Amino acid sequence: MKIGLRTIKTVLAASLAMFFAQSLNLLYAPAAGIIAVLSVGNTKKATLLTAFYRVVSLIIATIISFFCFNLLGFNPFAFGVFLLLFIPVSVYFRLEDGIVVNSVLVTHYLSENSFAWQLITNEFLLMSLGVGLALLANLYMPDIGKTLKEEQAIVEVMFKKLLGQLANGLNTPSAASKARQTCAVLGDYLAQAQVKAKRHQQNRWFQEDSSFATYFTMRRGQVLILRDMIQLLDQIEVEEEYLADMRYLLQTTAKTFGYDNDGQELLALIKAISQNYEASPLPKNRSEFENRARLFQFLQLFTSFIETKAEFSRKLEN
Repeated sequence: MKIGLRTIKTVLAASLAMFFAQSLNLLYAPAAGIIAVLSVGNTKKATLLTAFYRVVSLIIATIISFFCFNLLGFNPFAFGVFLLLFIPVSVYFRLEDGIVVNSVLVTHYLSENSFAWQLITNEFLLMSLGVGLALLANLYMPDIGKTLKEEQAIVEVMFKKLLGQLANGLNTPSAASKARQTCAVLGDYLAQAQVKAKRHQQNRWFQEDSSFATYFTMRRGQVLILRDMIQLLDQIEVEEEYLADMRYLLQTTAKTFGYDNDGQELLALIKAISQNYEASPLPKNRSEFENRARLFQFLQLFTSFIETKAEFSRKLEN
């Protein structure tokens, strides 16, 4: 059994929130600990937003319950009416996270049959201690920038492998299955890396580092293009002379593939290959025409693949 960092921070935040609530002689002190448990998020910004939204939600809950309990009495029926109003209002203002915790805090008014300022202050102090200690616990977040750079390097290697498989798969339908497997693994890896990059971005208060998130999003877009290209591999059967340029292009891309490659030389090479195809003799029959059309579509998809990286490089320069 592994105890993670978030678990440790949650335990500390909850224990301290409850301790301080008891030290201040607050009513229902354990509620502060429960609020802390529910408020420790995965990132600094997520925790801060949770804290803000729950305080706003408590203000709304207190106002609605004040009218419900004073008009209908401090009874279960009035609490039901409160929920009937509070839940839709919370959903409308996108404060769903505060529904459960603030419904519990409102029951304290019900139990005490009172809306005295001391009791209202008590509830807001419970909320402040819970979300405040959760926010304090999340001030420390391990920097995963180094890990993300290592994952970038792994992604580059996987792309090189996949491009090599595409080159070998031309006119070899059986080779497409290997490329398909590699593409699926790469897609899953990038999806996980995107989650980590987003977490890294949201753990920075003032200067957001979106470079990793943007990079992995760009690479994931390229994977989707390669997936479409792989679908064409099984259908392309043309003379080897028409494949030489395409195979050379894929192999060259695999060799030069990297973060710093802006794709301009590859786009120039693609333009030259397109001109060669346009200058080649016309197809002799329908079957040859359809196969060459698929090869041209394959080249067009690959052009989009390179343009995606070229656009990413241009944005980095600006």
